[in-house]
Parts: sequence; C-alpha cells; structure tokens
Amino acid sequence: MPRKKIIVAAAPVLIGTLALASCSSSKSSSSGSSSSGGKPTYTIGFQGPLTGPNAQLGINIDNAVKLAVQQANQSGKLPFTLKVAEADDQGDPAKGPTAAQQLIGDGSVVGVVGPTFSGATKAAEPLFTQAGLASVSASATNTTLTDPANGFKTFFRIVPPDSAQGTSAADYLAKVLKAKSVYLLDDKSDYGVGLCQNIKTQLGTDGVTVTSDSVAAGTNDYSAVATKISNSGTQATYYCGYYADAAPLAKALKNTSYTGKTLSDDGTNDPKFISLAGPASEGWQFTCPCLSASAATDATTQKFVSDYTASANQPPGTYSPEGYDVTNTLITVMKTLGTNVTRAGVVNGLRTVDYKGLTKEIKFQPNGEVTEKGIYVYAVQNGKITELGTVDKLISTG
Repeated sequence: MPRKKIIVAAAPVLIGTLALASCSSSKSSSSGSSSSGGKPTYTIGFQGPLTGPNAQLGINIDNAVKLAVQQANQSGKLPFTLKVAEADDQGDPAKGPTAAQQLIGDGSVVGVVGPTFSGATKAAEPLFTQAGLASVSASATNTTLTDPANGFKTFFRIVPPDSAQGTSAADYLAKVLKAKSVYLLDDKSDYGVGLCQNIKTQLGTDGVTVTSDSVAAGTNDYSAVATKISNSGTQATYYCGYYADAAPLAKALKNTSYTGKTLSDDGTNDPKFISLAGPASEGWQFTCPCLSASAATDATTQKFVSDYTASANQPPGTYSPEGYDVTNTLITVMKTLGTNVTRAGVVNGLRTVDYKGLTKEIKFQPNGEVTEKGIYVYAVQNGKITELGTVDKLISTG
C-alpha cells in the first residue's frame, strides 16, 4: 500500500463538536449508521485511564484521538463520518474487561485506540479478539502482550516492547552513566515487573551489580525503601512504574543522603511527575519509546503541537503523538474500505498498512509489533522535561 500523509486541517479544531457514540447491546462486526449528511457513521473507540491516579497518561492520548478525528471530519475527504467513544478503565486491570465490553457492545465501533496500560490491555485483549475488534495501543509496552501463545489476534501497538526499552535502559545506565551498581524498584504491576526484569537481564550482561526490590503501587510512605536505597550505596536507581508513585519516591529519596542517579520510565515521563514531586523531580531521567512533539523542529509536528494545544487547552504530553498516529493509521485503513467499513476489514487492513506518522513509519509484523523502534532519554532540567536524544546516539557520542 502506498504511504499516506497525515491529514492536517487548516481550520480551527472544535473538539466540542465531537459526538460520542452511545453503547448498545449489539456485537455485530459491521454496523455503520447513516448520518444526517447521508454518509455512514463509524466510531473509533478509546480505552485508557481518564480518571484515577495516573489519568494524565490516558488523557494525553484521548485528546490526540479527538483531534485526529475532528481534523479528518473537517477535511471533507472521508466517505463516512467519524465519532469517538471513550471507555475509562482507570489503568486498572480489573476494570479493563468492563471498559472493553463497553466498546465492543457499541456496534458502530470498528477500531480501538488502546488500551493504554499493559495490565488493562492484558485483561481486555481476550474480549477484543473474541469480538474481532482491532485494538491498537499507543503505549502498552509489556513484552508478553504480543506473544502468539496469548492468542491476541486483533492486538497491535506502535511502540516497541519493554524488552527493547529494558535493554536500552540498561545499556544507558552502564555505558553512558557508567553505573557499576543499580537499584531496581518495581511497582508490582505487569508493566513494572516486566520492565525491571528486562533491565536486570541486560545489566547482568553489561557486568553491573543489581539489587532488586518491589513496592506496590499506591503505597503512601516510601521512606523505608528510600532509606534502603540510600544505604545500599548503589550508583543509580531505576523505578519501574508510574508517576503517581514515582513522585512520593522522589520526595522520600530527597530526604536521604542518597547521591546516585535517579531514573524511571515512560510511565513517569510526564509533567505530572514534576508537579507532584516538586523540587525533588530535578535531575531525574527517563527512558521512553516515545517522541517529544514539543522538541520537534519539523513543520508537520509543530503544527500538531499547535493544533493539539488549541483543542485540548494543554500541550501534548507523553504518548500524545503516538495516539495521534494510531488514530490516523486507523482512519487510513478505514478510507481504503470506503463506505463498507467492518471490524474484520480494519483488522485485515492493519496487517498490511504502511503509514508515515509523526513518530515513525507504521508497519506491523505478524505478531502486531511495529517494525520501527527507538528509545529516547529525557531529563528534568530547570523544572522541565528535556529530550537528551536516543539511547543509541547517546552511547555512540558518549
């Protein structure tokens, strides 16, 4: 399939005009309804946290979905009208199936952006597969999600897995930061445990001494583990989890004599971490399989930043560009189907799609993994998150 360019509308974005599809009991694989203009109407779903302690990571993507849909509708180039339906799973695996069923039950939903978190994705995917409904995640990185043994036949993602991020994070710690000892701390989630295990494996290969520990997400007091980290004498600490827990950890470490490097992952790489941790956030670094749109200099990405900021009343955050790319990938596939968009047609179209997005060229391997991969490093400098470059580049120049 020829590459398709991103549709960027010149007209102002009016997100408030988006109609959200209501849920029905129908589970049919094709049920576009007629719109007032005579075109059929189809719905793109979003699943992720819109409330809860780490909601901002879902909101970042949800706003991008709305922007892409609004721009596509305003372009006048669609043979159908698009709507958005949202399902809030709070990033909680226990709520993942219910949120998925909400979207599955709406017969007009022909593709889903999400789920956002790995645990909720793992819990929801059996239902999406059973319904034949494609779900394309902009952010779920747990390595095992694309294991064929899971049977997740309609799952795709445009970010590399934790095996890639874990290897790169470990190499960055060993080869750029020159750490001889690292304290790994996970939040006991599918995401956190999996990522830390991947980092640990590569650190062993790199000859780094590792101390592993776990503290469940939602812990109120991180003083005990902060003291353990400080007393361990390790040269770097890497937290595998999300910003809502990384922030109190950062504050607790600030109250100890710890002088090592402090790092975390894409789940913490968000301005919310800075607002929650305050001065304790300064100097923290993050690895992330994600693009910082605000740091980009090309005109297309800069226009995305401008349009997103105008429509969402906030600048794009972590995984906003990826959410935009996923939505436009789905729209590209839907356009090839004309006025007869079906769930099965979208799944089949994703298997052969070749779409040039903001973040990468999007083509999928048979297991749903994106072909192109890249891991970036960010740092909190003067109260802002700054891109340092890709791990590969930092290693080659360091």
